Amino acid sequence: MICACIDIGSNTTRLLVADATDGALRLLVNQRAFTRIGRSLVRGGSIPPEKIAETAEVVRRQSLVARGLGAEEIVAVATAVIRTAPNRDELVAAVERAGGMRLSVLTDEEEARLSFVGATRTLVRPAQGTIAVIDVGGGSTEVAVGEANGLMTWSASFRIGSGFLADSYLHSDPPSIDELDKVRRDVARTFEGLAPPPAESAVAVGGTATSLRRLLGAELSPETLERGIRILSLTPIDEVARSFELDTERVRLLPAGILVLEALSDVLRLRLRIARGGLREGVLLELVAGKQLA
Repeated sequence: MICACIDIGSNTTRLLVADATDGALRLLVNQRAFTRIGRSLVRGGSIPPEKIAETAEVVRRQSLVARGLGAEEIVAVATAVIRTAPNRDELVAAVERAGGMRLSVLTDEEEARLSFVGATRTLVRPAQGTIAVIDVGGGSTEVAVGEANGLMTWSASFRIGSGFLADSYLHSDPPSIDELDKVRRDVARTFEGLAPPPAESAVAVGGTATSLRRLLGAELSPETLERGIRILSLTPIDEVARSFELDTERVRLLPAGILVLEALSDVLRLRLRIARGGLREGVLLELVAGKQLA
């Protein structure tokens, strides 16, 4: 069965098309557009009409790609700033008209659970015992703990993400030490007092984690994360983008995402691995298992 997931987040709108056989996913297409909904919000948190139209057009094109590859089902989900926008129904209606599918606006708990399923069920080396999954998005960060078979037992969501932090504090190219310190302080305040259940291993998912695979490799120790901050604080954004074949917009957001991962790695007292799957994989795995989104 060929199926697809379109994920509308604060930073990006992403398409995953996969062939699902025997509960596993074989990747066919992975696309991303930097729609930056979170950055566009006007007073009161509303999404501007032009951003709604832009996002709907991206979804229309992505749905055509999915159907061209033979997708029998396309599931669309929205997260983070979309769920709190007072005019989110306008975005939902525009996307559903453009893409010809239903758009589900996920709760923070649903987002955490689906990311946990996608991360744990697609690991190359299955985890042993309890595992933590960190999903750093553009407008929110989810932390989930549970079993390696995909059963989440605890989660927490925070209104902080790479897009929000970068837009608030990182205005220089490359970011200054003072700007990075302001991000660190905001992140520390956000996670102060956080005490998740103990886990034996931890993985990271989301746009920051995926990009860090190119910049730093698949293992994110405290030393590796600090090396990433040094690179990004000493090198112009365009130069990093060219050297590591990354989008310039992603490079601009990376320092903030790294500092969130660094803080949560300290909270968990665990090194992080970068997972192969995340939210979209979780959506498709539950789709083929016959489970319905709310």
